[in-house]
Amino acid sequence: MSSKVSNKIAADATVLSPAKAAAGPASGRTTPDTKPKKDDRPDAKPRVVLVLQGGGALGAYQAGVYHAMHEHDMTPDWVVGTSIGAINAAIIAGNSRELRLSRLKEFWESVSHKDLVAMDKVPDSVRQTSTWWTSLDTILRGVPGFFKPRQMSPFAMGLPVEPEEASFYDTSPLAETLAKLVDLDFLNCPDSIRLTVNAMKVTTGELTCFDSDKRKIGIEHVMASGALPPGFAPVRVDGDLYWDGGLYSNTPLEVVLDDQDDRAEKPRVDTICLMVDLWSAEGEEPRTLDEVQTRQKDVTFASRSQRHIENYLRTHQLRRTARALYDKLPPEERSKSELKEFAGLADDSTIHLIRLRYAGHDWNMASKDVNFSRGSVQWRWEQGYQDAMQAIERANIAMFGKTDAGLVIHDLTEVVA
Repeated sequence: MSSKVSNKIAADATVLSPAKAAAGPASGRTTPDTKPKKDDRPDAKPRVVLVLQGGGALGAYQAGVYHAMHEHDMTPDWVVGTSIGAINAAIIAGNSRELRLSRLKEFWESVSHKDLVAMDKVPDSVRQTSTWWTSLDTILRGVPGFFKPRQMSPFAMGLPVEPEEASFYDTSPLAETLAKLVDLDFLNCPDSIRLTVNAMKVTTGELTCFDSDKRKIGIEHVMASGALPPGFAPVRVDGDLYWDGGLYSNTPLEVVLDDQDDRAEKPRVDTICLMVDLWSAEGEEPRTLDEVQTRQKDVTFASRSQRHIENYLRTHQLRRTARALYDKLPPEERSKSELKEFAGLADDSTIHLIRLRYAGHDWNMASKDVNFSRGSVQWRWEQGYQDAMQAIERANIAMFGKTDAGLVIHDLTEVVA
């Protein structure tokens, strides 16, 4: 993060470092989690939101984060995801509490390759070589239950094909996997976890949010969110073609921030938001081809949340200023129709943003997001679990309260190159 952006955020929002924070149709489905409509209660507890980035095989880290939330009994009220984040989000939202972890584990076990060697019993150089071969195997043969190469496809030879086949891989195995692991009836139940998955419309380049609060979500919406070209073909939804939402914005934090502005008919609510970053915008100067390609991919898909945070803070302050000016008007002026809208601008809600960052170096491999080796998947899951357990305990969520800034950033994981 640049010093200019850091200073801006620090000036307008409360930012807590680790030190400061420490000081202060699935079978066997059950009845949906029943959760009262929090928006209708004046004493409502903060809603819990989980924001999941795109990142391929790195997404196992997100599953570990949810694992920690599960053990802390932090059931999210809303899960927002892009690409692999959308897949994890759909599995979380599309199952009862009793099944979520087992469904996540089933997914990640089914898409991971068995290691060539016992990874915990060999030197680091051997692990690196084994991981490289596993990534190459993924590129050549695909991932079981996820995607497979299109055999003899004209697309690979530069010839035209149907838009839904314009890719190197066929993702029909993923559709079958999701149909088995995501209970759509449960997902679309009124009292289930809210799910939002993002995809980019191919013909306009605009971001579309498929939100279970506004429509029924199907497998096609999740598939569209993860259709990253040219590997994966676009998915047609309601007549339009969609690609991976990460092409537009890989970290869908703005969906959560914008939701406060979309609540004209509802009270704005306090929010605890866990945002999981899989890519790092910061890194060392690259010296090799692999390091250059890794750095490029990190920067391309890293979070752009700082700009969204700045915009939210600016809007939040304008709302408070407008309401303060309205309150100073004499009664006869307040009754004027053109001024009444200012009465609804007051926003005393607070968002507590807990940032978690995947810190694995992955030997600076540009193919780290296609490294589906069993050992790497398990390691990322464990790292996500450990990081989230520590972050939740450090943040002392039970003590979260309102602030004038409207946004508190808890940056509680150390980032290593």
